Amino acid sequence: MKYRTLGKTGLDVSVVGVGTWQFGGEWGKEFTQDEVNAILQRAKEVGINIIDTAECYGDHLSESFIGNYLKQDEREDWIVATKFGHKFHGAFDRTNHWSAEEVIQQLDESLKALKTDYIDLYQFHSGSDEAFRNDGLWTALDKQIQAGKVRHLGISIGANDNIYQTDMASEFNASVIQVVYNRLEREPEEKVFSSCERQQLGVLARVPLASGFLSGKYKPGASFVDSDVRSHHDQLQLQQKLELVEEIQRNEVPKGVNMAQWALAWCLKHEAVTSVIPGCKNVEQVESNALAAALDMVSEKHPQSV
Repeated sequence: MKYRTLGKTGLDVSVVGVGTWQFGGEWGKEFTQDEVNAILQRAKEVGINIIDTAECYGDHLSESFIGNYLKQDEREDWIVATKFGHKFHGAFDRTNHWSAEEVIQQLDESLKALKTDYIDLYQFHSGSDEAFRNDGLWTALDKQIQAGKVRHLGISIGANDNIYQTDMASEFNASVIQVVYNRLEREPEEKVFSSCERQQLGVLARVPLASGFLSGKYKPGASFVDSDVRSHHDQLQLQQKLELVEEIQRNEVPKGVNMAQWALAWCLKHEAVTSVIPGCKNVEQVESNALAAALDMVSEKHPQSV
C-alpha cells in the first residue's frame, strides 16, 4: 500500500480506501456483520486505513456495522470519515436536515453508531449552496472540533463542478473535498482540482469505478435489480456508458492489467487526488482494489514531497 497526506489535515491515508454506501443495502445486497468484519479486517491487512461512510447509508446502518467492527479493533489505526445533512427513511428515500441543531444531533447519533469518541473527518454531504451558506452551522461544527468530537471538516460536493463550495472550503475551516471522479466523469479537472491544489485541500475521489462500470465486468445490455441504485439511473445513459467502457478497455487499458485496478490508478495519477474510496461487496474486491496502489501510475506522497 502507498500513502499520501490528506491536505492540511496532516493525516497519512492509504491511496485506496473503503467506501461503504453498499453496507446500507441500496446496492442489491443486504450485509451481515460477519461480512462487514471480514471486509474491514482484510482491508486493514492489506494496508487500507480510511473508511468513508454517511449517516444516511441506511439509518446509521453502515456506521453501525463499522462501529461494531471498530469496537473489537484498534480505533487509532483507522481514519473514519462520515457525513451529515440527510435522514434515511427507506430505500432511496431521504430528507434534508441542515440546521446546526439537527446536524449536532446527527453527529451524536453517528458517534453512537460508530462506537467512537471522535470522527476524523466530518463532511457536509451533497447539499445546496443555500444550505452551505450557513455561518451558524459552521460555527457549531468548529465548536465540535474544540470539544474533540471532530478532528477535521470536509465537503462532499454534490455536483462535480461545484466551484463555489470548493472555493469557500478554507473560509469554513474545511480541509478536504470529496467529489465524483473517474475516467468517465472528469469535470473536477476543469476547476475543482485547481482550487483544491491552491488551498492545499485533500481530495477523496468517490465513485472511482463509475458505479462499478469501470470494473469491466458489465457489458452493454446489463440490467440491475430494483434494490440496486443503478436500476434508478437513466437507462439510455447507462448503456452509453457501458459502450464507452468497452472502448476504453480496448484502447487504454494495458494488456494483462485488471481494468478495475487500472481505473483506480487512473484517478490517483492526478496530482490533486489523495485517495480513492471504491465500494466493495466482498473480501476479493478489497484485495483487488488494494492492488491498484502497486501500479506504476500511482506515486507515494508524504509531507516532505507534497
